[in-house]
Amino acid sequence: MSTPFTSKVKKLIKKIPEGKVATYGFIAALAGNPQAARQVARILHSCSRKDSLPWHRVVNRNGRISLKHYNGYEVQKQLLEKEGVVFAENDAIDFDTYLWLPPNVSRRIHGTNETVGI
Repeated sequence: MSTPFTSKVKKLIKKIPEGKVATYGFIAALAGNPQAARQVARILHSCSRKDSLPWHRVVNRNGRISLKHYNGYEVQKQLLEKEGVVFAENDAIDFDTYLWLPPNVSRRIHGTNETVGI
């Protein structure tokens, strides 16, 4: 049985559209616990396959893939590129172009004073 937080995380991840990304921390904040980025990673690890989550659309706060090379990194990058996401030379994703923002939500990224809420 899922916790309410886990259920919210899964619903949010399913909403990330093709060609967009979200961060672990952003999903955690939208789900009600901004300190739970690692929990989002655990949910993705344990639920992606059985719940058909688009796991590849979740990246770290620096716009990079967190998986190690030869341990899922290349698969995630390929899936994102197939959806039209372009990586910079340093393998980062431009949030101005590719960050998913649900309607009526502002983002809190890179230390801005904007708030996150749904």
